[in-house]
Amino acid sequence: MVTPTIQRRRLGNALKRAREAAGKTQEEAAEVIDSASSKVSRLELGQSGIRLTDLKLLLDFYGVTGEEAEPLRDLARAGRQRGRWSGYRNVVPDWFRQYLDLEADAAEIRWYQSEVIPGILQIEPYIRTIIDGDDVERQTAVRLERQKVIDRPDGPELNFILSESALRRTLGEPEAMREQLVHIAALANRPNVTIQVFSLDAETYVTSSYNFIILRFGEEVASDVIYLETFTDADYLDSPEALRAYNRLWDRLRAAALGPAESRKLILRIADEMK
Repeated sequence: MVTPTIQRRRLGNALKRAREAAGKTQEEAAEVIDSASSKVSRLELGQSGIRLTDLKLLLDFYGVTGEEAEPLRDLARAGRQRGRWSGYRNVVPDWFRQYLDLEADAAEIRWYQSEVIPGILQIEPYIRTIIDGDDVERQTAVRLERQKVIDRPDGPELNFILSESALRRTLGEPEAMREQLVHIAALANRPNVTIQVFSLDAETYVTSSYNFIILRFGEEVASDVIYLETFTDADYLDSPEALRAYNRLWDRLRAAALGPAESRKLILRIADEMK
């Protein structure tokens, strides 16, 4: 089921195309619904839902009527529904729930991680070691629920570049860390999963200290998204300039990292060292 976050992005993309086809500006559209142009911008970026009354005003202004308008009304209704993660509000902040929706709907995920194992690859003992909070059970449940995307027949193509330091940093008991590495090596055999290791002795000037995730979607969504997480918040970048910059960085990191087969051998070798 497509999440409300993606439905809003699809609607925003459609509204932007309709406005541009009608030769209207965001400022003119804002006057029609008696709001600031920033609201129209948020609508077109899929960052907020829209009331059906405001949608009708905009569609009439853009000359979108009849059968052309009905799919957009459906998207507006779907975009105002509660997301699948709304039941975890007390353990998942708003800024991260948006990411979870995007992760579930992405066609491809490119994930670079320098210090810890990515959440979607973590086994339960590792999760419990690194969780910082009171409700450990529910936070663990969220992370394990996310991992179902790996097994979905229609799930995304998953590409990871992991720093060797993330693999060697023992969190919790050594045996649990060894189990974590063996789990990653097993996932690397999946047809939809590619894992590369950025080794400690890699001879490159590539900037590798910034963790980032690139979420790629189909053409019906406005654009791909760069996700950058901080300790208390996150940034979602979708400008053409940011997308070009981070995709170039990804390509350079991928070229500097070990190949998938070499990476899997290294992961298993590190696991054996923990016996």
